[in-house]
Amino acid sequence: MLRGLYTGANGMISQQVRMDVIANNLANVDKTAFKKDTTVFKTFPEMLLHRYSEDGIGKTPMGSFDTSPVVGKLGFGAEVNEVYTRFEQGAVKKTDNIFDLMVQDQPGMEKPAFFSVLTNRGERLTRSGSFVLDKNGFVVTPQGFPLLGEKGPIQVNQGNFLVKENGEIYINAKLGTAPKDGTNFSENRFEEPVLLDKLKIRTVENPRHLDKEGDSFYSDTPESGEPTPFPELLAPQVLQGYLEASNVSVVTEMVDMIEVNRAYEANSKTMQTQDSLLGRLFEVMR
Repeated sequence: MLRGLYTGANGMISQQVRMDVIANNLANVDKTAFKKDTTVFKTFPEMLLHRYSEDGIGKTPMGSFDTSPVVGKLGFGAEVNEVYTRFEQGAVKKTDNIFDLMVQDQPGMEKPAFFSVLTNRGERLTRSGSFVLDKNGFVVTPQGFPLLGEKGPIQVNQGNFLVKENGEIYINAKLGTAPKDGTNFSENRFEEPVLLDKLKIRTVENPRHLDKEGDSFYSDTPESGEPTPFPELLAPQVLQGYLEASNVSVVTEMVDMIEVNRAYEANSKTMQTQDSLLGRLFEVMR
């Protein structure tokens, strides 16, 4: 009967982890380019049962036999195998803000694309393209970390920032990059377009092994592989003036939450039944 308690407890623990993951997904449903997490379960290691009341080896003229025969296998329910991130493309949101960028994955792309950002912990990957211009003219995240191009941090001025679909960044040489020389983007005719840099867009070999660090940042691991550029024919498109929404479906998460509640309750009932039967056993043995 104690084994039944363990099985029920493992089921409750597993469902609690799943509930935490669902709650986190729902909490970030409106966060730019947030990627939902999914809980994966596996069978708890099974045990092979023997009848221990007859321990030893029996002898016969033809040989010997085990006097503690195998009863069978016993499972202890499920346990959490991993929580992995799903990188399906989110919906496209038009903002018309020139510092809002979005990576559009091409059909057939097996690996997601990421912007590169220089944080105080080193280079990090992000899908969130919500950037702003700081007082020094650098394109940065809302936390103040600079967006990286192939040549390093990108410095422009207000209204003088044009990003092509291939990630190339152009400015109007007539205005330069000094913050004081900014203008309204609608009034900038780019009479003297100059290639300033190209966005540093990277991917990894195994995206599911990336580590989430919060603020939509991901760090590479030995299992994910180091960030690498895309081949030119498979390079994603960059959309200026658009943002990627999260790939969380509120309806799906709410349905999953109901399912978790019912599974948790079923495991709880199992433990209550096992506890009641165990109590009756102890009463009989008195």
